[in-house]
Amino acid sequence: MANQSRDLIILGSGPGGYVAAIRAAQLGRQVAIVEREALGGVCLNWGCIPSKALLRSAQVFNDIKHASSFGFTTGDVSVDFKRIIERSREVANKLSGGVNYLMKKNKIEVISGNGVLEKGNKLVVTDSSKKSTTYEFKDIIIATGARARPFPGVDVDGEVVHTARTILENKRLPKKLLIIGAGAIGIEFAYFFNTLGTQVTVVEMADQILPVEDTEVAQTLEKVFTKNGMTIRTSTGVENLKRSGATVTANLKGKDKTEQWSGDACLVAIGIMPNTENIGLDKVGIETNRGFIKVNEYLQTNVPHHYAIGDVAGGAALAHKASHEGIVAAEVVAGKSKHAMRYDNIPGCTYCQPQVASVGLTEKAAKTKGIKYRVGKMPFSAVGKAIAIGEQDGFVKVIIDDEVGEVLGVHIIHSEATELISEAAIIRSHEGIAASVVDTVHPHPTLSEATMEAMALALGRPINF
Repeated sequence: MANQSRDLIILGSGPGGYVAAIRAAQLGRQVAIVEREALGGVCLNWGCIPSKALLRSAQVFNDIKHASSFGFTTGDVSVDFKRIIERSREVANKLSGGVNYLMKKNKIEVISGNGVLEKGNKLVVTDSSKKSTTYEFKDIIIATGARARPFPGVDVDGEVVHTARTILENKRLPKKLLIIGAGAIGIEFAYFFNTLGTQVTVVEMADQILPVEDTEVAQTLEKVFTKNGMTIRTSTGVENLKRSGATVTANLKGKDKTEQWSGDACLVAIGIMPNTENIGLDKVGIETNRGFIKVNEYLQTNVPHHYAIGDVAGGAALAHKASHEGIVAAEVVAGKSKHAMRYDNIPGCTYCQPQVASVGLTEKAAKTKGIKYRVGKMPFSAVGKAIAIGEQDGFVKVIIDDEVGEVLGVHIIHSEATELISEAAIIRSHEGIAASVVDTVHPHPTLSEATMEAMALALGRPINF
């Protein structure tokens, strides 16, 4: 076993790890990144990016079907599902190559293999040929990510029973698909397959789809999905999930009745579990909570010189959260002025159609906290740009403090919601007030005017509604 030394090691190259590596390199640290699979991690290779490529294909197909409303006549359009999947893989591969370029550009060493921590600031890396090398380090940032949580008693086979990862390589368009879990992942795939013609049933234990989102937004999205032929069952559990050949069956147990379901595919999207097994956390004494590494607001663990970021550190499983944690950790490691992570201002995005995006408090959360607040809700049906582009469904809902008008939360459902939410996040990062938004000139005609108008409604000074 060879022994070497490194300054800073990043364990994992996902959107947290590779961003941390780049920022640390910019700040003068000599960085090595250890990755056992592909640069970019799950997000780039098996999550955010390829799934968005699939969703774009679904949106294009839907646009073609409705082209007549824009003055175009089209013939019969068929779905080449294999090509749709191939394109998503091509997109992921292109961006993975981009991360490799960024590593070279920033002089970051890439070490291929599986890393295991040992006492004394050491990491043992075993490569594909079973050769092990021990690296001593000054600091390490753990960014090993997470994986899909399995459904108890059922094996994921990648043919009939899937996770979000295996379904990205599925070459067959299912006829009947059961999706267990109505979080962002489940809802995005529900939209994708429903648009392409699959008979989709979504089951969620909570009393609404997208449980972390504003109730009014979730209810609106459910109505859209139901109108489009999707079956949605909330406050419902799944029992006796079984595969028999090319068929999967289950009992859907609601509050008042139990339904039997049978189809040719099932997607399990019930959350994630951290990749913390067998990486040596117990050897060095790093504390965990339900498997997730415990960190403070500067991403420090209880063991000096050991940091953790991204999904493995718990909290919202979002790529942009992981990336910002990577920047915070890198700056702390480099000895620069610290700025703590702010977890109350991380936008949430769901990329179905219509999209859902939010930041800050929901109305329910504001009530629970006993905050006196006002609500402004601007429908896109009253926004000129939305009408012009034929995307007038949805609304912007803002929640502001009743006393000073501080923006507490913004919730959007619209075809471009995920692009519009950044303005709200910036407002909140500066502890902005609704009046400042209203007094800022917004270009016309744009969709962003809806945010301004919603703020004006909350203040009791609406102009266009």
